[in-house]
Amino acid sequence: MNKRKLDALVVGLPHHVYYFGNLSRSWLHEGAMVLFSDGRSWAAAPNKVPENLAVDEAVTFEAQWLATLRQEQPAVVAGMVVDVLGSRRAKRIGFDASVVTSQLALQAELQCEAIDEHLWQQRRVKDADEIALLEKAVRCTEAMYRRAREIIAPGIDEIEVYTQLHAAAVKEAGEPLTALLGNDFACGAGGGPPRAGRAAKPGELYVLDVGPAYRGYFADNCRVFAVNRKPTDGQMRAWEAIVGCFPTVEAMAKPGVRCRDIYDAVYAHIAEKSGKRLPHHLGHGVGLQPHEYPHLNSRWDDVLMEGEYFTVEPGVYGPDLAGGIRIENNYLVTATGVRNLLDFPMQMTW
Repeated sequence: MNKRKLDALVVGLPHHVYYFGNLSRSWLHEGAMVLFSDGRSWAAAPNKVPENLAVDEAVTFEAQWLATLRQEQPAVVAGMVVDVLGSRRAKRIGFDASVVTSQLALQAELQCEAIDEHLWQQRRVKDADEIALLEKAVRCTEAMYRRAREIIAPGIDEIEVYTQLHAAAVKEAGEPLTALLGNDFACGAGGGPPRAGRAAKPGELYVLDVGPAYRGYFADNCRVFAVNRKPTDGQMRAWEAIVGCFPTVEAMAKPGVRCRDIYDAVYAHIAEKSGKRLPHHLGHGVGLQPHEYPHLNSRWDDVLMEGEYFTVEPGVYGPDLAGGIRIENNYLVTATGVRNLLDFPMQMTW
C-alpha cells in the first residue's frame, strides 16, 4: 500500500475477507474488509459480529428480512464501504475482484487499482494456523480412503461411494464441510463426478481424487483402487511408473526451485517408464481455494517458496488401463525440502 500510495485496501472476495479479518460466513452472505494506510481495519459482517473477528472496527447489516435473503447484499455492503472510505477521506483504493467491490465504481468516484495478483502471491506462504487447518482437511481425506477400502467391490454404485465418503469426511471433521465435496469419483474413467446408476465393474480402476474443505481450507489428494483387487500386469506397470515420480519430486523440490523443472522431469519419467504422456498439470498450490499458486505446470514459471503447500498428482489413462492411474500427495515446502502431509498407502490393493 505504501509503495503504490494507496489510502485503503478493500476486499470482498470471501477467501480474502477470511484471510485478512477472520470473517467466515455462509456462502449465502456477503461481507467486506477495509485496511487503511495507517494500519487500522474495518469490516462489514452479515447480521452479527462473529467471535474472534480480527479487525479494529466492525459493523453489521441485515442479510435477511424476516428470514428471507436479500438479493441486494453486494450493493448494501458496497454502500457501507463507500461511507467508511468517505469518513476517512480515502480516494486511492486497492481492491480485489468480487461482487462487492464491483459495486464501488457505481456508488462513488474513487481511484481504484486491482491488487488481486499481490493478494494471490501473499497467500502462497501459509501461516501455522493455516497449516493446522490444511492438515485437518488431509485427515478427512485419509478417513475417506479408509472407508473406500471397506466398501469398494464389484457392483457398488458410484453415488453410494460418493455418499459414504462424504459421510466419512464430515465425521472426521466433526462438522459440515465448508464447500461442495468435489473432484473425481468415477470408476473405469480418468475422472469425473459420480454417475447415477453406474456400478463398479471387475477389472476397472477406481480413481478417487478427493477435496474436502475444513473451515475454508482444502485438501486435494488422490488414490486409485483396483475394484476386484486383481490389477492386470499393464495396470501394475503404469502404477509403478506413477509411484516412481514421487522420489524425483521429493529430491528436487525445495525453496528456489522452478516448478517447471519439476514438471519437465516427471513428464520425461512417465514417458520413459510407461510410454504414455502426462496429459494435465503435475500439481498446484492449495489453500482457501482448490487451485492456488504455485503451479507445477508448463504454462507457468513459478519458483517454490518456503511455507508453500502444493499437490503432486501424476497420472496416466487409457482404455488399456480400464480407467487410469493417478496418485496425489500434498506437500509443505520446508527450508531444506518438502514434507508429505498425507499418510495413506499408495497401493491399489489392500
